[in-house]
Amino acid sequence: MKNQSTTAPDQKVYFDDLPLNDQLLDGLYAMGFEEATPIQAEAIPVILDGRDLIACAQTGTGKTAAFLLPLLHMISELNQSETAALIIVPTRELAMQIDEQLEAFAYFTGLSSIAVYGGQGKEAFNAEKKALSSGADIIVATPGRLIAHLNLGYVKFGDIKYFIMDEADRMFDMGFIKAITHITEHLPRRRQTLLFSATMPHKVRQFAKRSLHNPASINIAVSKPSDGINQNIYKVDDEQKSRLLQHIIKERKDEEGLTLVFCSRKTSVKSTTAELKSKGISAGQIHSDLPQDMRKEMLRKYQNKQLKVLVATDILSRGIDVDGITLVINYDMPSDPEDYIHRIGRTARAAAKGTAITFVNRADSRKLKRTEQLMERKVPVLELPEFLRPKSRRHSRPKANGSTNGSKRKTTEKNSTSNTQKDGKPKSMRSKRRHSSSNGTSRKAK
Repeated sequence: MKNQSTTAPDQKVYFDDLPLNDQLLDGLYAMGFEEATPIQAEAIPVILDGRDLIACAQTGTGKTAAFLLPLLHMISELNQSETAALIIVPTRELAMQIDEQLEAFAYFTGLSSIAVYGGQGKEAFNAEKKALSSGADIIVATPGRLIAHLNLGYVKFGDIKYFIMDEADRMFDMGFIKAITHITEHLPRRRQTLLFSATMPHKVRQFAKRSLHNPASINIAVSKPSDGINQNIYKVDDEQKSRLLQHIIKERKDEEGLTLVFCSRKTSVKSTTAELKSKGISAGQIHSDLPQDMRKEMLRKYQNKQLKVLVATDILSRGIDVDGITLVINYDMPSDPEDYIHRIGRTARAAAKGTAITFVNRADSRKLKRTEQLMERKVPVLELPEFLRPKSRRHSRPKANGSTNGSKRKTTEKNSTSNTQKDGKPKSMRSKRRHSSSNGTSRKAK
């Protein structure tokens, strides 16, 4: 396996430095994108050269555009009526998002795409059937829904030239390896295969070894959160979480950014959303129990900033790119350190700045340790707001004899000073942290 550089280029790379056609460049500059991210700068030339590719890059680095842009460039030069590219993704939300990005990037090219995923009605299924049988230029699909169409016998993949797996590690974690193997059996042997993933566990490498031909390999900042994320934790008891969450959100009510709250269970998502609403906070929820049309509507309202707070399970931890998320709160500490990376990666995207706050209870100490080991850094601990601190830790005025704990002391001599502080003053409070941020001068495609 031939390796590419594992470090980002030292100098900036702009899209017009890359061999992309004018229609794509027109679309990029119309959207205000000028500078390529490191994964885009490295992957696009490799893909345009026709190589199979294994690309490992952290969330938020722009890896979706890294394969969509060269894909659109190559397909625009094919002039074929059958489907040319198949993109497989783990979740419905990611399928919808990639399809939306395709529509934007392909605006001046005339190429077509369709997202194929479950949870929709008969009308959507028929539209998918038509595209899969008569041909759309690019199909973006979840494995389960695509298998359902393949089993009905009308899918035409004989002219597929490009096969892309996005979030491969997530798909394998979700048990889709057999489905993906079945899908590849319906594809031509002669094709270009691209595998994109945030991590590269053994099972993904084994699959790549079987399915890719002499692939190039690119690794960019694997399993490291963006430098633009200000990470902090609160050490809390479970019964304190709800009040702390409400306090944090209300403290930021006048700020422009969006807040995304992650819970580990659907029941927690439902109860947390209900509690926020009961306190007058405009909040929505997304989890697998919610019908697909309601999930789409909830995400649309959030993207349009009609909702400032969204509570979700890990269904939204990968691939979802919503502009303006400035705060991610882990209501529950995730068990997998990689899930922590992906969750907090929903903020500080495309060189922006953001904040990630995690609630850590006593049972989470081992999870936190594993996460910090993976990131090779300690996450600072914030002091709880005063109303949540134990009474013994709350600041109180010193008593006349200099005592700060409120207990009574007996003295045997009137002139004794052994039980008073030397200067008679309380200890100073912890100094406040200062955070600084800087804004980029050019936008990067996501």
